[in-house]
Formats: sequence, C-alpha cells, structure tokens
Amino acid sequence: MPSADIALVLDPADGALWHGDRRFDPWALAWRAASGRPAGSPVTPVDAARHLFSRPGVRRVPVGVIGPRDANASEYRRAYEIGLALAGIGFTVICGGRAGAMEAVCKGVAEGGGQPIGILPDHDWREANDHVAVPIATGIGEARNAIIATASFALVAVGGGYGTLSEMALGLRLGRLVVAMPETFEVEGAVALGTVPEVLDRLCQRYLALDGG
Repeated sequence: MPSADIALVLDPADGALWHGDRRFDPWALAWRAASGRPAGSPVTPVDAARHLFSRPGVRRVPVGVIGPRDANASEYRRAYEIGLALAGIGFTVICGGRAGAMEAVCKGVAEGGGQPIGILPDHDWREANDHVAVPIATGIGEARNAIIATASFALVAVGGGYGTLSEMALGLRLGRLVVAMPETFEVEGAVALGTVPEVLDRLCQRYLALDGG
C-alpha cells in the first residue's frame, strides 16, 4: 500500500501511534480498538517506526538481511546501505555474520549506531566478521539459514547464491515478507524493490501491521 494512503497520527500527549480509531500496541505489534483519537501530527510509516524505536517498551523483532558471501561490489554497497538505513530507524538486524554481504550489512548497522547480530554456522563465535556486535555460534552449519529466516519478521535479499535462495524460500513458506533487491533471484512471492527508501517503507508497513501480512 502506498504510504500516502496510510493515515497515521502521533498523539502529542503521550507519543502513542494511531491509525483511525485504533491505537498501536508496540509490545504486541498489533492495533487495538480505542477511544479518544487525538488531533496529532500525521507521520509516515518510516517516521512512526523511528519514533517508536526511540521509546521504551517496543518489541524488537529483527529484520534479516541475506546475501552472498562472495558479494560483488554493487551487492556489497547495497548491503552496507541497507544496514546503515535500518540502524538509522532503530531496527534490530540479523544476518549470517560472516563475509561478503553479511560483513557489509554488519558494517552499515554498526556505523549507524546499531548492534548487528550474526547467526554463525560455526562453533566458535570468533569466526564472526569484525563488525558483528552479538555473535551467536550455532555449530549447525548451513542449517543456521533456517534460524535467520524463522527469527526475522522480514528478509531483505541483496544478491544471489544458493544460501540466499534457501532463506528466501523458507521465509516465504513461513509467511514472512521477503524483499528482493536488484541482482537477487526472481522468486514467486518475493517483492522486488529497487531502492533503499522503497525497502524501508515496505519494512515499516509490515512491522506496524499495516500491509495485511
């Protein structure tokens, strides 16, 4: 849904987010019927998410960013830009924690003030790239892809590779929002988006339960 068609309002008294006659519960990530809708300032989904993440009591279900470990220059740059932008809003970000696109997104998140989480295939947390703040050693090899897809409310794919394809497929099977950026596989059910702002808008709509997903 285009953001222009979504009427979101912030209550100037307590900072709560409203959509029509419903108030957003930031812990349940759900809308609740309520009375006394305020005459507050209209906001976009991105601004609403940024506002909520600046406050306590928000459930931080992560975004998964996936991509190849042998990322080319454009995939690396795109992963970095996505990480930086997600951290700027306040999202928690998880990835595979190793090289290539995973390293790039972690670098972006870290430089944006976030704490990237790496779900590692190895037994040793020291195998994480230098930008991972929270390394989680699983010791389960490529099966860790299932953890990333399952733990995320949405997945952003920034390039190709069989591991990326498996995560996309599992995410779709689980009903997750799966965004495919340029140079990523065309997978039925995935949403193809070309720019970082488009991705952020779609992710925020899903996080705020505004897109019916």
